Amino acid sequence: MTTHAQLPAIRYEAEFTAAEKKQARQSVAGSAIGNAIEWFDYGIYGYLIVYISQLFFTFGESDGAVPRILAFSTFAISFIVRPLGGMVLGPLGDRIGRRTILIFTIVMISLSTACISVLPTFETAGYMAPALLVLLRMIQGFSAGGEYAGAAVFMSEHAPDNKRGKYGSFLEFGTLAGFSAAAILCTVLTMAVGEDGMMAGWWRLPFALTLVLGGIALWMRRHLEESETFTDDAGKDNAVHSAPQALRSLLLRYPGQLLKLFGFIVLVNVAFYLVLTYMPSYLTATLGHDATQANLTLVLIQLIMMALIVPLGALSDRIGRKPLLLTASIGFVVLSVPAVKLLQTGGLWGQIAGIGTLGLLLVTLLSTISSTLPALFPTSVRYSGFAIGYNLSTAIFGGTAAVANEAIIGATGNELVPGWYLMGAGIIGLVSVLTFRETAGRSLRGNVIPGSDDQLRLERGETLIGRINR
Repeated sequence: MTTHAQLPAIRYEAEFTAAEKKQARQSVAGSAIGNAIEWFDYGIYGYLIVYISQLFFTFGESDGAVPRILAFSTFAISFIVRPLGGMVLGPLGDRIGRRTILIFTIVMISLSTACISVLPTFETAGYMAPALLVLLRMIQGFSAGGEYAGAAVFMSEHAPDNKRGKYGSFLEFGTLAGFSAAAILCTVLTMAVGEDGMMAGWWRLPFALTLVLGGIALWMRRHLEESETFTDDAGKDNAVHSAPQALRSLLLRYPGQLLKLFGFIVLVNVAFYLVLTYMPSYLTATLGHDATQANLTLVLIQLIMMALIVPLGALSDRIGRKPLLLTASIGFVVLSVPAVKLLQTGGLWGQIAGIGTLGLLLVTLLSTISSTLPALFPTSVRYSGFAIGYNLSTAIFGGTAAVANEAIIGATGNELVPGWYLMGAGIIGLVSVLTFRETAGRSLRGNVIPGSDDQLRLERGETLIGRINR
């Protein structure tokens, strides 16, 4: 049982030495660029899905909808292997260190994505072409199973406790930067070479560029150091040593934390993949909107989200994470269907209003997740718990969101399906957020769940941010 004397100190940015501040900045940069590359890959796949479906999945007399569903299914397959990556790489990260795993994941993500650029098409290689594409997406998915969780944990363990929201928001800034770069590149490239040029081979360029970005990220990560939070605490509470042991330990000791994470990530991933990945196809193929206008609208909204995400992360350091998370969750429950109705007007302002509403709610979630989710677990199982819970939820609800919506719309003809889907995810996410402890400004050190020692800290005379955990 933790006593007053055993409480780890809350570390403030003003107390950091110059070397510690440099390490914290480097950890943010090294984590964010890897995250940007991961989501750059997902972004270009989403924006180029119309070409990928025609080049890899047009089998004989397949109509326009079938290749698109197959292409989205390949996107979903990469998510199916993410939990396996989380179960293998998460425990390894808790045992041998976060930095080593992050170097491995960025190499594998970059290589598997770049290899897509040299794949033969169905016309050239027949069924071997989609088979190779699926294999590369699975390798990418396995690696991604350890990437985001590791990056968030690594960043959060280096950040000052009173500025973890601000520091963590840069990780999601990298996510949006990756998606925005994908949107801008694919849109400009399509405008420059035209539809025929893209089909002729220019679709390969965005995938090939990942190799250059991966090289930069690898160089940055090789110069990172493990945090004292990990080196001091990871081995003090029977740290896990294998994937089965990690899962067993988490299920026996922290089942409630896993369920909270799982439910919340349902909302985060459904919102993320529907708004930023599925929306280009929905606006053009389903609603028949102009592709260039739709893509430029999405780019505009993403740039606005990038401008807002760091201020929102910093706000969570002052008022707490839960007020922002509750606002976003309730917003998705109430506003998702009206926002999708606005998209169906066909006009530019309707698109901006609809996507803008969803984007504002999404960025409110994203601004806090990298600081909130690592704080759900103690140090010894932080990487394992995050990676396994996050990736299980992502595999079931995130990677399948696009193909599920495409299939349901095709079966029912109801173009409001994305709105209802988001509303349902919002309800699940809201229930989870209501069970969260407030962790803004709390210490991640020691092998207790952050926020569980609030009463002891109050008795010691400390001032805490946001709602006090009883």
